[in-house]
Amino acid sequence: MTMNDPLQATVDALASGQRFLIAAHEGPDGDAMSSTLALTNALREMGKDVVAYNVDGVPDKFCFLPGADTVVSEIAASEHFDVIVILDAGELRRARLDARNLCTTLINIDHHPFSEDFGDIYLVDDKCSATAAMLYRVLMACDYTISTEVALCIYTGILSDTGSFRYSSADPEAFAVAGEMVALGVDPWMVAGGLYESQEVERLQLLGMSLNTLRVSDCRQYAAMTVTQQMLDELGIGPDMADSFVNYPRSIHGVEVALFFRELDQNSYKLGMRSKGTVDVGALARELGGGGHHNAAGAVLHGTLDEVHTQVFERLGAFSAAQ
Repeated sequence: MTMNDPLQATVDALASGQRFLIAAHEGPDGDAMSSTLALTNALREMGKDVVAYNVDGVPDKFCFLPGADTVVSEIAASEHFDVIVILDAGELRRARLDARNLCTTLINIDHHPFSEDFGDIYLVDDKCSATAAMLYRVLMACDYTISTEVALCIYTGILSDTGSFRYSSADPEAFAVAGEMVALGVDPWMVAGGLYESQEVERLQLLGMSLNTLRVSDCRQYAAMTVTQQMLDELGIGPDMADSFVNYPRSIHGVEVALFFRELDQNSYKLGMRSKGTVDVGALARELGGGGHHNAAGAVLHGTLDEVHTQVFERLGAFSAAQ
């Protein structure tokens, strides 16, 4: 249900509610996890009772975020909350939570194009750099004084979703909010160290295996890498270790679209796509049953690895020609 003034409706719901559940999409990235903890910490500082939830828990590289140790991955069906806020999800199903039956008020805060209009309040701006930046707007409208802990979460969310300010989403608001968070005490080097300078050796071993799968299209405009379940099993690690591998084929000179395939099970692959701007991979992902932004999107595909590779390369060629 779309509200005439969703920002004010969100502020009112946060003010009047006492018991909250804050959730984001499964397989949380930096924006999803940071946004979850930014809002969780802020509401707790306001004296609210808050549960932070993610079905997949907190990836190791985000454990430095304040409140990460309080995130739960299970919610009893008997629980009830005044307000549930779903962040950065695009679709309610991606939160893996029976949210409608667990709360009085359901809020969707997101920045994905075509984000599902679920629940009671729909606060979506697909021009915003990150959900964390949207939460900054919400907290400012609440007259909340941002603490260092919340500033750290907001900064990390914006840094993550703008590719360290390398992506086209890095707009003036993103730089302004990030700068304000630094002024409030956030240490950029500490965040960068947590995100990029503390890799496990197994992740680099996995990267080596995945780079050996590199495949470039005949036109040299598309490139793909793959991680199989066998690779993960051999190293004894989880799929979160492959986070951001898609950026490697994206860095190849002449490549316009990077693809990353991760095996989910036999004949099922999760596809991540990154574009340098000339191809709208969000539109392509929606055709494939997924979703996302112009430059970053994904979907789940079924078939053998060769079949899904061929399908996506062919669709990319046809899709690009039609744009």
